[in-house]
Amino acid sequence: MRTSINQRGRRGAAVAAGAAATALILSACGGDSGAGGGGDVEAQDCPCEIRFAWWGSDERHAATQEIIDAFEAENPDITVVPDFTDWDGYWNKLSTAVAAGDTPDVMTQEERYVSDYATRGVLADLGGLDIDTSKIDGSILAGGQIDGTQYALPTGINAYAMVANPAVFEEAGVDLPDDTTWTWEDYVEIADEVSKGAGDGVWGTQDYGFNEAGLNILARQKGESLWTPDGELGVSEETVAEFFQTSLDLMHGGGQPDATRTIEYQHAGPEGSLVGTNVGGMSSFWSNQLGALSEASGEDIQLLRYPGESEFERTGMYYKPAMFYSVSASTEYPDAAAKFVDFLLNSEEAAKINLTDRGLPANTDMRDVIADELTDADQQVAEFMADLSDEIVDASTVPPNGSAEMQDIMERVNTEVIFERMTPQEAAEMFVKEVGAAIAG
Repeated sequence: MRTSINQRGRRGAAVAAGAAATALILSACGGDSGAGGGGDVEAQDCPCEIRFAWWGSDERHAATQEIIDAFEAENPDITVVPDFTDWDGYWNKLSTAVAAGDTPDVMTQEERYVSDYATRGVLADLGGLDIDTSKIDGSILAGGQIDGTQYALPTGINAYAMVANPAVFEEAGVDLPDDTTWTWEDYVEIADEVSKGAGDGVWGTQDYGFNEAGLNILARQKGESLWTPDGELGVSEETVAEFFQTSLDLMHGGGQPDATRTIEYQHAGPEGSLVGTNVGGMSSFWSNQLGALSEASGEDIQLLRYPGESEFERTGMYYKPAMFYSVSASTEYPDAAAKFVDFLLNSEEAAKINLTDRGLPANTDMRDVIADELTDADQQVAEFMADLSDEIVDASTVPPNGSAEMQDIMERVNTEVIFERMTPQEAAEMFVKEVGAAIAG
């Protein structure tokens, strides 16, 4: 039995009944049950063409086209038109399309943009569409909800984590940390030890201050959160200052490179990172980047919990939806769009083609389907995520409108700190002020 996102109730039943009745009357293409209308594509008795927008590499584009071909083979009356670009161009392209009234029927979303598009009426309420979410954990589904309405469905999950290069630790004569007990102070001390033991040109860790996910983990450990359910900044100036102070302490103690080198490594991506080039013991990355790090380094890179998970009142790590699928509120063919999203999430064929490219599958059954086909790195990711399942307290709150600016703010403020043009406390004050202004509109 299929389980929809929520109980439709009288309103949903009426809409579905209306759609079915309309489908019996219409014989020409163009019958529209309305976004969220449920119903069956075949009952509409008309060919449909929907557009699917996504971002990514050439490899993702090729794999996605395979998935589209498989879906069309099962659903010959539905044509899926691909609409893809790279990350940098995706959001400008989507914004332009929405403004022109040409929103893709199915689109890929990222957590920092869901609230913006949802509150502007661009995204359909998926609760009224026939999409099976029974195999997706409720805490993961919450990542695509605004005020209880499901506007986006997670493709898969990631976790922001520390990664360690065992070869560098061995060269330095330092044991890998016990990630179930290490503290933030341990992290700094271990990084300093690796730098000293490995010698010139090798460092204990790479600066973590450019990504707000690390700050979110620290905030959650302290009973705070990056965002509140009301769409406000939920992290205190004290915690932000502590976060930047740790980065500065690492640089002063030699545990991470100087500011100029740090900027260079920050822009080099996983392949050019300290860990990826075998000149660093640790770094912070999303779990789905483990394969790229391992391939670049030629080493068996290890995932570690963030420091501090046992140090404070609660754990801070969380599952982050890697990305989301959403349906346009104005699509002419909501049933076809829903059927395609259902295929993306629940089809074994789609899962075997996609593997972990869009995160470890949100559908737990699909994780089992692909388990034997995963690389060693992806198998480690799957095991790591499973180990975290009973430690994660709750989902991270959906970022509010304006939160997309946080990444730029974070990078700019952290740069000021590591070049010592600003103290951690001054940086915290600036961060809180600028983020507050961004989300205030």
